[in-house]
Amino acid sequence: MKEILSVGIDIGTSTTQVIFSRLSVENTSGYFTVPKISIVGKDIIYKGEIHRTPLRTRTLIDGEAVRDIVSAEFQKAGFTPSQTETGAVIITGESARKENSEEVLRYLSDFAGEFVVSTAGPDIESVVAGKGSGAAAYSEENGVAVVNLDIGGGTTNAVIFDDGEAVAKGCLDIGGRLVTVTPDGKLDYISESASLVAQSVGVTLRPGDAARREDLARLCDGYAAVLEQFLGIAEPTPLLSRLKTPGSSDFVLHPKLRAVCFSGGVADFIYGKQDDPFRFGDIGVFLGEAIVRSRICSALRRIGAAETIRATVVGAGTYTTSVSGSTIDYTDGLFPLKNIPVMRLNAEEQRACFGGDSAALAEKFRWFLSQNDCRNAVVAMDGEKDPSYVSVQRLAKAISGALDPVLPAGEPIMVVLRHDMAKVLGRQIRDAVSDKRPVISVDSILVQENDYIDMGRPLMDGMVIPVVVKTLIFG
Repeated sequence: MKEILSVGIDIGTSTTQVIFSRLSVENTSGYFTVPKISIVGKDIIYKGEIHRTPLRTRTLIDGEAVRDIVSAEFQKAGFTPSQTETGAVIITGESARKENSEEVLRYLSDFAGEFVVSTAGPDIESVVAGKGSGAAAYSEENGVAVVNLDIGGGTTNAVIFDDGEAVAKGCLDIGGRLVTVTPDGKLDYISESASLVAQSVGVTLRPGDAARREDLARLCDGYAAVLEQFLGIAEPTPLLSRLKTPGSSDFVLHPKLRAVCFSGGVADFIYGKQDDPFRFGDIGVFLGEAIVRSRICSALRRIGAAETIRATVVGAGTYTTSVSGSTIDYTDGLFPLKNIPVMRLNAEEQRACFGGDSAALAEKFRWFLSQNDCRNAVVAMDGEKDPSYVSVQRLAKAISGALDPVLPAGEPIMVVLRHDMAKVLGRQIRDAVSDKRPVISVDSILVQENDYIDMGRPLMDGMVIPVVVKTLIFG
């Protein structure tokens, strides 16, 4: 068994958090069988403080201050960046839409260690938070569909898990810091989202006016009503579409949806009470209370969350990494690789390649590189469970014939498959290009078109490669 140190860093609309965990990786196959390497244990060993995300202006994150926070947490935890082998830096919620989010990631580059993902986007955030809250595990253990609502400062990320698998994702501009209040009880910041909802419920909110409890309660009842529409409990209104977060997927309801789990900072006010609703200078307490009053908690079974405000950072530190199959093939010295775009073949395109036809693949690959303004991409497909040697040979010739003339010198041919056939395919591609070009061929990884992947340094004596699949980077 090998242990990997993983770090999770979440820079959200309201808070910035850091955690460390140990992932245990082990060969779980029996004797006389092909090795199967799996992550068999995930233990959180350090939870940092919950820091208020530092801002220079309302639209600019203070990257230097964020770096200081992360540096201090590394020191408190007793680790150095070089010790971290995997994990994720995720800028989430409204922070992902700040003007300088990429600059902030550059400030954190020294903390990336060998293999830390820098990513953001509403879809991946929803899945990561849903795993960190325990909603995914509850769905798998109880055989029911569960929706996790991760309600932060600026957005509500939603994901439905059915038997542990994410089957729907979406995001709304609903959060606890979309209205802020000064220490002397005056309205300070009012977001566009809050203005729309306030108008719909007949409440007037103006900066500088007194923050009246009854007005903020009505506003949050309006937000809760939109969440009811989102979950199919109430008929949708035009307001629902206006609150959809840019870059998020269309949220498709699941017929088996029976339970709801809450995470994010607002979840603490759904599962518990807060005596002073203005303690945090925003509407988080009012929003939590409105959701408790709404039909969401009566129409669906409310389950407890393993993590609330820490759900995203826990998910980032423990659930973003998977490992490839053990029958893989690659050229040494290529890793780590980050932010590789994925070009996925559909069933018809895959059949053509298995038949030895490289023309369509070559045309699509050229188009994909030009559209994404990139030098290289991963060719992804399902593959076949028990392919014949001849069909793999034809596939290798089709892939090499399509990619080799297009790729710049020194760029590897990269293939990701779902089924276990990467080793033989990789060796056949090597033969087809006479070992003049690097090759990476890995399996047991499921990706979709327009995903991005990171590949870390090989583990377990080179048998497996840690992989992170990322969706909708910078939403």
